[in-house]
Amino acid sequence: MAKAVFTIRAHSIYDDLPEQQYHFPKIYLRTANAAVGDWILYYVPSKESVRHWGLGAVQAYVSAAFISHITPDPARADHYYAWVGDYAPFVRPVPFRRDNHYFERKLRSEDGSTNQGTARRSVRSISDDEFNEIWAEGTSPIIGEMQPDQLAVPPGFADEPLEFDRPVVEQLVNRKVRDALFQRTVRDAYDARCAVTGLRIINGGGRAEIEAAHIRPVADKGPDSPRNGIALCRTAHWMFDRGLVSVGDDFSILIATDRLPDAVTRLLREDRKLDVPMRPEIRPHPAHLRYHRENIFKG
Repeated sequence: MAKAVFTIRAHSIYDDLPEQQYHFPKIYLRTANAAVGDWILYYVPSKESVRHWGLGAVQAYVSAAFISHITPDPARADHYYAWVGDYAPFVRPVPFRRDNHYFERKLRSEDGSTNQGTARRSVRSISDDEFNEIWAEGTSPIIGEMQPDQLAVPPGFADEPLEFDRPVVEQLVNRKVRDALFQRTVRDAYDARCAVTGLRIINGGGRAEIEAAHIRPVADKGPDSPRNGIALCRTAHWMFDRGLVSVGDDFSILIATDRLPDAVTRLLREDRKLDVPMRPEIRPHPAHLRYHRENIFKG
């Protein structure tokens, strides 16, 4: 096992869904195979990332993922899929360098400039120390707020043999950490506004009364990706989890009409359209919405 960096692009020619699969040509198979059973970092490589990933995401690491296995692409010769078993978004993008410090040391040439040959490799190995530093940078707004008991090893995990740095691995598999990362990234994507009602309610302590709902539940292998999340007020979250409301591919709000009183439906946005983020790449993904409609929605 060895950690790696996988490059993703907003308009990729490959069949990528970063929280589920990464599509790549045979040239990268050896490095990708070495990452099976370990964690990788997703990296966006160009200025297009500002438009599609948000301010601060120019040539930056944006999330981590666990690679469970690799299979050949049945439709395209000499191409493969790396399948994601777990996904963890960063609260903030981590630039590939800060001043003269390169988070991946091999990206720095002897003269101090960027090694363009290495930077152009879409799949490349990375050391545990470098991975850990990038993870800490990308998640520090959340990790720094959590108490030591919240970072404790999950039951049953402590006896498993580990070949990597324990504290970071414990954070990666810790459900409380992952929930906190998911909550923050979804809340920020929707500006703490309920996507179903359009309401943004601030409590007496100055905090937004908003919850991040998984579209495809974690229990059903739903990833902790912003594209598998919707920001909802508590009532809308309850209705969504119980299949009383759902969302169409055009972001129309669907209602189980025989199960909801009119008084509740009047809470919904007047146009009956989900209030989605401006950035397309963090809007609910059609695959996750379809799962909710087919498996949870009672309409």
